Amino acid sequence: MEAAAPNSKKIVWVGRVISAIPVLFMVFSAVLKFLRLAPVVQGMVRFGYPDDLLFLLGVLEFLSCVVYVIPRTAVLGAILMTGYLGGATASNVRIGDPSYIMTVVLGVMVWGGLFFREPRVRALIPLRS
Repeated sequence: MEAAAPNSKKIVWVGRVISAIPVLFMVFSAVLKFLRLAPVVQGMVRFGYPDDLLFLLGVLEFLSCVVYVIPRTAVLGAILMTGYLGGATASNVRIGDPSYIMTVVLGVMVWGGLFFREPRVRALIPLRS
């Protein structure tokens, strides 16, 4: 395996900005789950899940974001966030909701942001010109 390319400050900041977008979306979603707002509860019922799972899902969503933003655990966080977003994608597809595209885009942004801020990921996925 090649040595990882060093991070330039610009590349790292691009990665941070890209990474912040799915984190902000998921933290906001977790907070909505904690607040148990009526539209969130109705959404759980619409997806066919019991509303008593809201708190647990909010915790999982929030903790996966925390693990992702810590540099030493960012790869594990990306895996956890991808799993969570994959479940959300499957739930949307199952009921025919076209908003699944958003969860797919957020998953791509999780790994895209990590690609730019983590040289070890770039070494695993070398893009050649």
